[in-house]
Amino acid sequence: MGAIDYLRSVDARQVDALAKPHSFFGKLMEIVAGPAERPRLVRPLGITEDSRGRLIIADPGQRVVHLLDIEKREYKFIARGKNRAFQSPVGVAVDGRDNIYVSDSARGEISVFDAKGKFLRVIGEKTGTGPLQRPTGIAVDPLGRRLFVTDTLQHQVLVYDLEGKWIRTIGRRGAEIGEFNFPTFLALSGGRLYVVDSMNFRIQMFSPDGKALGTFGHLGNRSGTLNRPKGIGVDSDGNIYVVDALFETVQVFDSEGKLLYYFGSSGSKPGQFVLPTGIYINPRNLIYVADSYNRRVQIFRYRRVTP
Repeated sequence: MGAIDYLRSVDARQVDALAKPHSFFGKLMEIVAGPAERPRLVRPLGITEDSRGRLIIADPGQRVVHLLDIEKREYKFIARGKNRAFQSPVGVAVDGRDNIYVSDSARGEISVFDAKGKFLRVIGEKTGTGPLQRPTGIAVDPLGRRLFVTDTLQHQVLVYDLEGKWIRTIGRRGAEIGEFNFPTFLALSGGRLYVVDSMNFRIQMFSPDGKALGTFGHLGNRSGTLNRPKGIGVDSDGNIYVVDALFETVQVFDSEGKLLYYFGSSGSKPGQFVLPTGIYINPRNLIYVADSYNRRVQIFRYRRVTP
C-alpha cells in the first residue's frame, strides 16, 4: 500500500511570473519596447518531465508547449513546428536525448524538437496505413527507440521508430480484447504499454510488440469504475493511476486492476480538481496532474507505506 501527499501547484500566476524577464537587460527592453507577448497557462493537458527536471506541458487552450524549470526559475515555450503554428497540442513525451515530441490532434502529426526547442522533424504525415487522423497520447521507449501514438479516430495505436518510420499498428475498432473505441492516453512502464480505451471504459495492457496482456475497468458511477478516463501513469511499485474527468479524481489500481484507493475531489482548493486530464509520474514518484479547468498542474508524491 501507499499514501499520496500533496506538495504544491504550478498555476497560471506562477507561470506568468516565470515568463517575465529577470535580467536587467530584459527588464530594460520591456521598459523601452513594452511588455512582450507571452503565453499563459490556459488549459494544461499532456505533461512530462525531461532529464533536466524541466516540466513540459501541452496547452491546447493557448496552442503552445510550456517548458518550466521551477528550481532555476526559467521559462520558455514552443508555439510552432515546421514553420506553422500548433492548433491543438495535447500529448508530450521526451526521448533519451531530451528531444521533445508533441502530438497535435488537429493537424494530425507529431512534431519533434530538440531540448532547446528547435524544430527537427514531423512524424505521421505518411505511414504504412496512411496519415494520422487525430493523434493524442504519445509515449517514448528510449531503450527500444520506439514511439507509441494513439490515433483516437482510427481506434488504434501506431508504433514508429524515433526517426518517424512506421513499424506496426496495434488494434482496430471494436470491444474485444486488443480492440479499441476512441483510445486516448497511454503510458509505457515496466515493459508494458497501458492504453486508455476511453469509450470502452477500460484500460488495456500490451507488450511493446502489441500482444494483448489484459484489461480492467468498466462503465460505472462509483469508485473502481471508469466514466471519463483520461490520463494514465504508473509508479515505481507498478500501481496504475487513472484520471477520471467526470469523477474529478485520480484512481489508483494495482497491477491486476484492483482498486487500491483514490485521491482528489471536485473544487479549486489544493488537492481538488476541475476536469483533470493528463498525468505523469517521474522515477522519484512525483505525480504531476493537469488540473485543466483550474489552470494549474498539481504535484503530489507517492509514498510507500509498510503495513
